[in-house]
Amino acid sequence: MRILLAEDDLLLGEGIKNGLEQQGFSVDWVRDGFAAERELRLCEHEAAILDLGLPRLDGMEVLKELRSKKITTPVLILTAQDALKLKIEGLDRGADDYLVKPVDLMELAARLRALVRRSHGLVESVLQLGCLRIELDARQVYWNDRVVEISTREFDLLKVLALSAGRVMTRSQVETQLYAWGQEVNSNTIEVHVSNLRRKLAPQVIETLRGVGYRMPKNVIAEKL
Repeated sequence: MRILLAEDDLLLGEGIKNGLEQQGFSVDWVRDGFAAERELRLCEHEAAILDLGLPRLDGMEVLKELRSKKITTPVLILTAQDALKLKIEGLDRGADDYLVKPVDLMELAARLRALVRRSHGLVESVLQLGCLRIELDARQVYWNDRVVEISTREFDLLKVLALSAGRVMTRSQVETQLYAWGQEVNSNTIEVHVSNLRRKLAPQVIETLRGVGYRMPKNVIAEKL
């Protein structure tokens, strides 16, 4: 899950980035409002953490600009300012959640997962696609009710494709959602993960459209023996 962190405090920003990455997030970190608005406008992120006291362009203005451009990325405001008036203003301007510093990283991660679930129209943290069940928060995968052990990156890829089940995703779109800035991606990395998932789950779980991309069926059925 790729998110944007907009925080100008170096120590706090580094702590949040490292903490979320340990919980499976890919984090792009910017330190001013102009950079935050630009990246959320130009790049695809599952959610954003937005500090209000950003230099160059404060968080409220960033939020205003995003929503005026119909950018619907879920935004969690994270600020040291706990005045009720600011909370109301932030939510009215289009924020989806609000946390006051200091913040517990476990709670922050849980709120981000909830925001992403809601943005995909999910009311619970389970995706059921025929014989395939994905427990998003527990990061557990089942095939025909049997637990299947997969790697962290394989799970992330499976989740990206499952959340867009029925739609074709190009390799570039997949990489954008999986990897933060500066993360090196080998030319065949996605193909290797797809091959591993087919081997561990079933060949039909991910379709390859040659020269186009990948697609996961909305209803993955086990082949009869």
